[in-house]
Amino acid sequence: MKRIFFLIPSLFVALLMTAQPPKGPASKGMNFGAKTSVEGAVNADELSNILTDKANATVKVKGKVVEVCKAMGCWLKMQTANGPMLIKMKEESFGVPLAVNGKTIVAEGSAVYKEISVETLRHYAEDAGKTKTEIEAIKEPKKELVMQATGVLVL
Repeated sequence: MKRIFFLIPSLFVALLMTAQPPKGPASKGMNFGAKTSVEGAVNADELSNILTDKANATVKVKGKVVEVCKAMGCWLKMQTANGPMLIKMKEESFGVPLAVNGKTIVAEGSAVYKEISVETLRHYAEDAGKTKTEIEAIKEPKKELVMQATGVLVL
């Protein structure tokens, strides 16, 4: 019985230690996830012109990172002419370091317009370190362009 009481807190501490964004730099040429390249990448401002409202398309998009998940590095936001676009790391199989914030990247994966629920928007706001007031101010779902990235390249 003592072993169980020792094991549970140990597992919890181990989980907390692993649920963090990768440490270290985000230097030019670094790949996260599947290896990708800049060839064929479209500018983030042009992506909405390429996609239709319902299509799910495989794309490479180039743009500046304006926010990174502080909890695990499992998502980031890329600046576009229509506001930030959410890029999630496919199946959370990899993360990006916080140091990628402010850098220009190429992300490769599938993109689609989605309606994001209030609950999910609040979760992202919490991951981003927003205040309780900012989180509670989210009251409506939002339709936005979302990408499931298989790979990210720092330019």
